[in-house]
Amino acid sequence: MKHGNLLTILILLGLAAGAVFGEVVLHDSAQVIDASHWTRVAGDLILMRPLMLLIIPLVLVSVVTGVTSIGDPSRLGVVGGSTIVYYLATMLLAVTLGTALVSLIRPGELPVEDATRLTAAATSSYEGSDIASTIETTRSQGQDRLGGAWINILRQLVPKNIVGEMGSGRVLGVIVFALLLGLSLAAGGERTRPAVQFFEALFDAILRMVRWIIWVMPVGVFLLVSWTVGRIGLDALTGPLASYMFVVLLGLAIHGLVVLPVILAIFSRANPFRFMWRMRRALMTAFGTDSSSATLPVTIECAETEGGCSRRSANFVLPLGATINMDGTALYEAVAVVFLFQLFGIDLSFSELVVVVITATLAAVGAAGIPSAGLVTMIIVISAVNMSLVGRGDDLVLPISAVGVIIGVDRILDMCRTTVNVWGDAVGAKIISQLVPDEPATG
Repeated sequence: MKHGNLLTILILLGLAAGAVFGEVVLHDSAQVIDASHWTRVAGDLILMRPLMLLIIPLVLVSVVTGVTSIGDPSRLGVVGGSTIVYYLATMLLAVTLGTALVSLIRPGELPVEDATRLTAAATSSYEGSDIASTIETTRSQGQDRLGGAWINILRQLVPKNIVGEMGSGRVLGVIVFALLLGLSLAAGGERTRPAVQFFEALFDAILRMVRWIIWVMPVGVFLLVSWTVGRIGLDALTGPLASYMFVVLLGLAIHGLVVLPVILAIFSRANPFRFMWRMRRALMTAFGTDSSSATLPVTIECAETEGGCSRRSANFVLPLGATINMDGTALYEAVAVVFLFQLFGIDLSFSELVVVVITATLAAVGAAGIPSAGLVTMIIVISAVNMSLVGRGDDLVLPISAVGVIIGVDRILDMCRTTVNVWGDAVGAKIISQLVPDEPATG
């Protein structure tokens, strides 16, 4: 049996065993399942932290090597422009799909007793959650408005201390620095060739480290999935939020299994489902770790070794995608926001739905590739819709604490939308490979 197939089987077993262990042993026990539980801590130490350790050095080195291999700045501009257009177009499609589904199915129109119970418990659920402090910090910094959020992104695009950006894990600033460094090395010709070779060799070494870490993935995903299911329980799939979860999962399935494959087939003429199978380890890592950033090392490794993506494309497109391309998050935010307005009895007109589509697309760009980041950027969408309601003279607006309704089941949905995020990045890398194929080996 090939090593890749064996690893796939082990990861699948880890996912399945984690779900069973979490439901049967942890969820039905009397113990408290929180962030300090041993399964969460062990999963973090075994898988999450080693992967997170490699993100910053991998982004720096991969983008530098990607830019130097492309060489011509005008060609880089075509690649960069095409990548951004692809990202924005697919996110807009995802948001439009999510908004259409939630408006059609209307999962927020629950029986009165269920709706009353959920809305009454929203504030206490919100105040008792781990994410509440992050949301309140975001609001205090003025980033709960689209303008404030984009100012924060612009500041990351013009970093003043690259070491500080690396230490804080802000990938966008590292990408900008790597782009400039790659361009300067490419312009240096033979004088800078030794530095280019150094980065190429370092990139190969980091990928070897990724392959070592991949072999502990079955244990890591078992622990992380056990913690998630143990804390939430599979009974959440049949509770009062079941219709909301169904709409999110339906939207993610349509986007991931229909929309993106059609786009890939049209623009690259590749078999989308064969490519999906070749990217399986990255997709399963995304599902288990719930983080597109933590999955990035595995995504790059899979795209180059099994997915048939050019190194030039993978090294440039995937780091950028893990930072700004969030198809699954954008779709989820649209569904979640409209659902909450429906639940609280606030009717949204077509103009408010357009606001949801636009702000959810733009807010998803600023969502960090970490667990539950979509909950934080969701407040941007809620604030924008509230401002639209006030502008038309409506006194009834949605309180930010309303997100407490969906916090309890967010982790399961986050695992699914992260998988779609990573799949969207991979599809982009495959398409852009047509623009920048690797040069044939000589000798």
